[in-house]
Amino acid sequence: MLNIQKCAIIGTGFVGATTAFALLRSGLFSEMVLIDQNREKAEGEAMDLSHCDPFVRPVNVWAGDYCDLVDCALVIITAGANQGPNETRLDLVQKNTRIFGSIIPQIVRYNRECILLVVANPVDVLTYVALKLSGFPPERVIGPGTVLDTARLKYLLSEHLEVDSRNVHAFIIGEHGDTELPVWSSANVSGVDIADFCRSCQKCGDMACMKEIYDEVKNSAYEVIQKKGATYYAIALAVLRIAEAILRDEHSVLTVSGLVSGHYGLDGLCLGLPSIVGRRGIEQTLDVPLDEGEQQALEKSARALKEVIDQLEL
Repeated sequence: MLNIQKCAIIGTGFVGATTAFALLRSGLFSEMVLIDQNREKAEGEAMDLSHCDPFVRPVNVWAGDYCDLVDCALVIITAGANQGPNETRLDLVQKNTRIFGSIIPQIVRYNRECILLVVANPVDVLTYVALKLSGFPPERVIGPGTVLDTARLKYLLSEHLEVDSRNVHAFIIGEHGDTELPVWSSANVSGVDIADFCRSCQKCGDMACMKEIYDEVKNSAYEVIQKKGATYYAIALAVLRIAEAILRDEHSVLTVSGLVSGHYGLDGLCLGLPSIVGRRGIEQTLDVPLDEGEQQALEKSARALKEVIDQLEL
């Protein structure tokens, strides 16, 4: 029987360790097991996190092995090679697919009922790899997709429009990477169409700044990596947000990556689309209306991912 208050994080690098801290601080879980090929690294992170105990709700954190996954409700996979400067997320695919070839069978050996949350990049391809290698139902294999990209878009729009980011409603969909796309046709600020709001702010004419904002969203990770070597704070909170939706059965709409089966005429891949997320994982993928240009851009994004997937031996 699964313990809904127990999770595991596989990989204790920058993203894994920061995610563990975010989850610890949230109080969502009472047990957290850290697994890493470098056992001492996992032990050190577990010790450091355990010393937070007087400041947070009690959480039992320890460095473990795959056998400790037996009753975990949520298994988060951050393990994988890091994305280097001038390296796209898709450049990582062969290295990280091989790593997943050793991780996923170990997970399945001890736990076939958990939800897999795949965080390693390229996240859409590796979510598909995890789905195929695990044999899990599609709703229980999830990637953060464009949740972080959407957050970046909302932040930059809020800065440009001088409005609270929580009142900005806009999506980035498609690949978490170079072919992602903004859905401007349905973007709004508390119900006011984004184009109308943009004209009223009198900072630019007819959404002229929107392409610059989109380009900044798309290139944000590259810039952060160039400046500090890795991105980890924002993705850790994106993972926390998804975990909250699952554990609290929130039925929240998040642009997670999951198996696409007929949506927008696409099939046989995973990519980020607005989806209802709850205790069972991805409960429903939504067909948010797209204009003709957005549909074409989404198809282009899907083709880029499909070309990579078709080269894999799964």
